[in-house]
Amino acid sequence: MRPLIHPTIEDITVEGILHALSDPVRVAIYAELAGATCTNICSNFLQISDRNIPKSTLSQHFRALREAGLVRSERHGVEMHNTSRCHEIEQRFPGLLPAILNAHRVQAAGRTRAVKRKQATARKQGG
Repeated sequence: MRPLIHPTIEDITVEGILHALSDPVRVAIYAELAGATCTNICSNFLQISDRNIPKSTLSQHFRALREAGLVRSERHGVEMHNTSRCHEIEQRFPGLLPAILNAHRVQAAGRTRAVKRKQATARKQGG
């Protein structure tokens, strides 16, 4: 097996973080990890926002998050345990991750409201 790459805190860049979190699936995964109190295995994320994510795609998402320095991954048998590096990144770039995660929550809440409005409109038109 190839070794896992984890950049040092000094090698983590704002550009790398923003690039990794520019994908909606990755930012959803990271938001979950950032709010978790313990490690999460990759298979916990096979469904994100009502979308099924293939294992191979999920592996690529975790690799992007890991290489950007956002998560630390450890192999335990066949499972990969992942934890957020929020505290380290907060020391390097104060306020960056809370701002991104807050924006993600606001955006996700807006999408949820839009879906509910659309469903309510469809029910009214259908009934």
